[in-house]
Amino acid sequence: MDKKIITIFLVIVIAIPLVTGCIENKEKINIIPIVEIIYPVNGATVSKIVSMHGIATDPDGNDDLLEVEIFINDKWLPANGNSIWKYEWNVYGLEDGLYTIKIRAYDGVDYSKIKEIKLFIENPVIVDTDAHKWAIFVASSNFPEDDEEKLGNGALNLAEKMTEFFIEKLGYSTKNIIILFDDGWIRENNGYGEPIETLQERTHKYDITYAGATINNFEATINHVINEANEFSDSEIFLWIASHGWGDDSQKINGGKILQSSAIYLWDEMLYDVELGKLLSSLRSQKVCIIVDACYSGGFADKTIYNIPTFLLKHSGVPRSGRVIITGASKFRVGWASTTKGPLFTQLWFEGLESGKADGYRPGFLNSGRQTLLNIYKDQKVSVEEAFYYTRYQLKTNEMYLDFNSMEPQINDQYPTNGYFRNNKGLLLGE
Repeated sequence: MDKKIITIFLVIVIAIPLVTGCIENKEKINIIPIVEIIYPVNGATVSKIVSMHGIATDPDGNDDLLEVEIFINDKWLPANGNSIWKYEWNVYGLEDGLYTIKIRAYDGVDYSKIKEIKLFIENPVIVDTDAHKWAIFVASSNFPEDDEEKLGNGALNLAEKMTEFFIEKLGYSTKNIIILFDDGWIRENNGYGEPIETLQERTHKYDITYAGATINNFEATINHVINEANEFSDSEIFLWIASHGWGDDSQKINGGKILQSSAIYLWDEMLYDVELGKLLSSLRSQKVCIIVDACYSGGFADKTIYNIPTFLLKHSGVPRSGRVIITGASKFRVGWASTTKGPLFTQLWFEGLESGKADGYRPGFLNSGRQTLLNIYKDQKVSVEEAFYYTRYQLKTNEMYLDFNSMEPQINDQYPTNGYFRNNKGLLLGE
């Protein structure tokens, strides 16, 4: 065969696969992601803290790479999560009116089409002069990855139980009651499973405010309540915080807390006793009850154990004139909680308050709590202090609770003032 013909044939044989290969290796076209808003619905009226959430998907199958952003106040802000996303919008202080919210997803290459909803902000007006009362319930229960340390939904259940009593029996306005729980999600299997819906989406008996127990939400809520309560000389504040406390379980005598501050876990950050003191420093209300129910929490009341005060340099700044500060455990001891009913101290404290069983209970030796047969101390009303001494008495004498009597709850009572001229009856909520 002619050499020229052979050469042409080989060039054709080699060139065909090369041309074919270039066609097969053509660059893959990226399919843009998709984002959806589930809650709130377009046109909804919102107030205080809004828990927005939705879903996002990447048709290319790379959902883990998704990022979701919210456009609020002229800037894009990151949402939490990807295929299931959530964003809590704090609308305290914003003017009432119509606001446009935009959401988009990004897959690392392209943005999704922007989804848009319009929301009406309508923050509640200040209540009438006979109802200057605010209640804040805070619980962070299910953030540890270790299931043995999770506290379930017990604290939420207890907060809602107390809320019902505060509304129906103590005259608190629903607009002045706020519950902050976990990251704002309700999870399957009593808090141990996957997120199923936000707190705001559930059917509620009362129109109260729900949001996540994050540091930003907590600080915004406290500041909002302080700003409103400071407008009135007769304001009343109830603050309840329940979660894990910070300490060293291996040091049984003092929990490693002799020279340490008490601290409690919010969802995304620890809150130290001195930080709470600073946050409340501008509150002028002279009728305040604060309960911190957690392990090693006595420092919030400036107490160590057995009614012994903390060192002066370790004072938190939380106790002040007009305030009753109560902790569910001493600074040196652990507390206990039910995953369905909530922390034990608050269960007993609320039992004494709600049922009236605590009427007439007195401090006793080292504030251990004691019954009294003197009718002058019984008036069919229960103060927050009486409920405290009732709880201490139950923990020391009731066989049901003997396994938990080492908690040593603490109290710092400065209502209405500090010293020997305090009100013998104590702080009566709702009056």
